[in-house]
Amino acid sequence: MATKKIIAICQSGGEFQTENDGSLSYRGGDAHAIDIDDQMKFSDFKMEVAEMFNCSFGAMSIKYFLPGNRKTLITVSNDKDLERMIKFHGDSITADVYIVMEENGADDVSNMSDSRSSRTTLSEAVPPLELPLDVVDDTTQPNIPLGAPLDIDGPNHIDAHFNLPPEVLSVRPLSVVPYEKHAKAAEQWQDTITGVGQRFSTVHEFRETLRKYAIAHQFAFKYKKNDSHRVTVKCKAEGCPWRIHASRLSATQLSICIKTMNPTHTCGGSAVTVGHQSWVASIIKEKLKIFPDYKPKDIVNDIKQEYGIQLNYCQAWRGKEIAKEQLQGSYKDAYGQLPFLCDKIMETNPGSLATFTTKEDSSFQRLFIAFHASLSGFVQGCRPLLFLDSIPLKSKYQGILLTATAADGNDSVFPVAFAFVDAETNDNWHWFLSQLKSALSTSCPLTFVADRQKGLRESISEIFKDSYHGYCLHYLTEQLIRDLKGQFSRDVKGIMIEDLYRAAFAPRPEEFHKITEGIKSLSLEAYNWIMQSEPQNWANSLFQGARYNHMKSNFGELFYSWASDADELPITQMVDVIRGEIMELIYFRRTDSDQWLTRLTPSMEEKLEKESLKVSALQVQLTTGSEFEVQGESTEVVDMDGWDCSCKGWQLTGLPCCHAIAVINCIGRSPYDYCSRYFSTESYRLTYAESVKPIPDMDWAMQNDYSEAVMTVTPPTRRPPGRPTTKKVGLQEAMKRQLQCSKCKGLGHNKATCKELL
Repeated sequence: MATKKIIAICQSGGEFQTENDGSLSYRGGDAHAIDIDDQMKFSDFKMEVAEMFNCSFGAMSIKYFLPGNRKTLITVSNDKDLERMIKFHGDSITADVYIVMEENGADDVSNMSDSRSSRTTLSEAVPPLELPLDVVDDTTQPNIPLGAPLDIDGPNHIDAHFNLPPEVLSVRPLSVVPYEKHAKAAEQWQDTITGVGQRFSTVHEFRETLRKYAIAHQFAFKYKKNDSHRVTVKCKAEGCPWRIHASRLSATQLSICIKTMNPTHTCGGSAVTVGHQSWVASIIKEKLKIFPDYKPKDIVNDIKQEYGIQLNYCQAWRGKEIAKEQLQGSYKDAYGQLPFLCDKIMETNPGSLATFTTKEDSSFQRLFIAFHASLSGFVQGCRPLLFLDSIPLKSKYQGILLTATAADGNDSVFPVAFAFVDAETNDNWHWFLSQLKSALSTSCPLTFVADRQKGLRESISEIFKDSYHGYCLHYLTEQLIRDLKGQFSRDVKGIMIEDLYRAAFAPRPEEFHKITEGIKSLSLEAYNWIMQSEPQNWANSLFQGARYNHMKSNFGELFYSWASDADELPITQMVDVIRGEIMELIYFRRTDSDQWLTRLTPSMEEKLEKESLKVSALQVQLTTGSEFEVQGESTEVVDMDGWDCSCKGWQLTGLPCCHAIAVINCIGRSPYDYCSRYFSTESYRLTYAESVKPIPDMDWAMQNDYSEAVMTVTPPTRRPPGRPTTKKVGLQEAMKRQLQCSKCKGLGHNKATCKELL
């Protein structure tokens, strides 16, 4: 594939101004040009921009406009974003890129009560967390071990119950390697503490500076006094006179000043256990912003190499969690912003539906979102066919993503609605379908492709009356293998799965029964299972709805990739990531379809062409009325008035089969006149006619105390320790090799344990 290249016109130092039509213009500043292509890494691009404008790598963000839309700025924050920007400007030689300098986070608010148990939340820019691991606090504060969850009560509660795997709960203090191996990165901190009279803007800044100073000089310390307005520290080594005391300059000021200091050490720095997870977080935060998959084991190696400090896995993991929350915001606060989020979605995207529910204890239960652009696109241009599926999330809190997707005229996935729920239950699926019903303004009977379990069978028939429910063939096959587990060899299971698929796709009842009789010859139990699994809900020859040959519900895999990119973010940011993906998907496909000159979408044109190539071998027998006989390898009857062929290909796909096209040619009509309207380019453009609008920044809600005027929402149950369930993408269980004896050919043992040889 050819590499796409464009020239990025990078502009910085100016300002955006809003014009009368709502569009944005950029005025002033400097501009430089950089050659980029779709192979370039985001980190390399950002570094080149930072060097060009002589600005801080971590304090800038990169933004651009979509072509033809100067009302919405898109942020570039990773390799995928950069590649997408290049793709959007593929027809242009240049792309305007804007460098926006971010302001530093607000300083730590140190005007707290004297007790150290009153602390700020992790979402603040510089959170004063627990005391250093190596620090012995002689005040009256309790000694909380690192392995225990931090659950500190107070007006500024820390939400820090990290889900640690059992193997990392055994914790050691941070240790420093011998000085001769000490990295140069720590040497820059040797003069961070200069002596009496030195001032710091907050008590938190003083503590952080003191930690760095101790690391550089290879000694450990302990607090004698440690509160919001004074800090007294002495060397941890017994008998060492080193000591420092800092306090506020006055009762009305937040700044801290060193009042006394004895800089002499007699201990030789032998007590070398210094460090703190908040310090680790401050060190790795910028790198984590660029590399979100920064692993704890890599953090351990980097900290040792650059600063000479030996962490264990748990300490690196906790530091990463703190840094993530500082970068992304508080998971807990995000749930409190849901009322604001729902209101703003419906305000900025009229016709959308965004609603949530909580449990009796005000904890989050479920959130449903359907944008107007998705609802309108489905009703106006998509087949009345919906796919329902679920995706487990790896979020800090337990959750499942429920999705409803459709197939557009080009047979690509079209997102309709989604919901975050605390668990996949019958009740949550029923609620999701109820909200979907209220959001869709259509009286047309719908066909659903979904699992038959988890209450879906009952909920679909109850909420969407006169609808059709096609059982997902993927889930059906998995259930068959589970129910017959251990009774058959791998080869026999493979044959059963293959025959089940053939039976499902068979267009006529006689073919279905012929295939199932073959299964009966293999296993009467498997045959009985299949006949009792309601084949009228999954076999093409018996199904009454219109599935257009779509047999599986995992048509929503697009949501799976989106969720994989965002499921570790707070819930409001997850919603915004999905919203942004839908917005770009609609824009890209609408722009792409503007270039089409065919009556049908490209994929449907290709399918129609393939059927047309088969016509030359067919012979049409002209008759009176609307029915025609077509002879070829088989003889089929075509009913032109009913858009029906005895081969059932026309009815199953919505496109004329080769027999129908042969008749259409004979009567002098165009095959396009007999194609489903959903496959036309016009319907496709109607599907993507509306746009998803941006939503205001969630920080607005907190700044304006919006959350105080509405109901409180607290986080749901935390995700249990261990790896979360992953979505199965194939019949792995069915394909596992079963142990077979090479002597007696029996199952479940090998020749070494074969009883036939005893």
